[in-house]
Amino acid sequence: MRIALFGDIHANLEALNAVIEDATSQGCEQRVCLGDIVGYNANPGECLELIKSMECPSVKGNHDEDASGDHSLKSMNPIAATALEWTRDQLSEEQRQWLRSLRMVRQVSDFTIVHSTLDQPQVWGYVTNKFDAMSNFSYQFTDICFHGHTHVPRVFVRGTKVREEAAELVEIEKNLKYFVNIGSVGQPRDGDPRACYVIYDTGKKLIHFRRVEYDLATTQQKILNAGLPSRLAERLPEGR
Repeated sequence: MRIALFGDIHANLEALNAVIEDATSQGCEQRVCLGDIVGYNANPGECLELIKSMECPSVKGNHDEDASGDHSLKSMNPIAATALEWTRDQLSEEQRQWLRSLRMVRQVSDFTIVHSTLDQPQVWGYVTNKFDAMSNFSYQFTDICFHGHTHVPRVFVRGTKVREEAAELVEIEKNLKYFVNIGSVGQPRDGDPRACYVIYDTGKKLIHFRRVEYDLATTQQKILNAGLPSRLAERLPEGR
């Protein structure tokens, strides 16, 4: 089976549609969402409804939690907070309740999914190097765990020690564990503005990172038309 895994969509409908179309063209039979469906961009409700319609396994991201709550956002980055306040006003109570109902961690088939970290998923910690990844492996009971949150594709592997591999084509080997960041659909931060997701081929035991072009100009214009901070539009072509 070929499974498409994507996350950090951040209300970027053009990028999400492009990823779904690409996954279909690649013969993916299942889709899995790793959270942060909303936040930053201008189509939170549309992206949420699209994910719901696919009835795919999903986990909660920090922006999903913040958009569906009523707590103060004063401690956040001002641009992210402004976008989340706007997002709260765009979502119906039913949509916010759906976001609140998402679990933090799930097992799907032979792998685990989480938005941030396995050791304390509700704290929303970042895994940016092999030392951050070490503590997660102690809580990982499947050979593979897919995650997101940093918007940067990465692959950490634990054998006799933890190492980082290139986020390109990964062949799963026996007796090793893999902690895989799938990158971001709607706001990549690795210098490549194209939408990023992965395909996991369960039969061949291969993880393939995919980059997809999308109508970035339309996404930018929607951000500006919504009155969201202009920096959110400016950063998209930078991939930052």
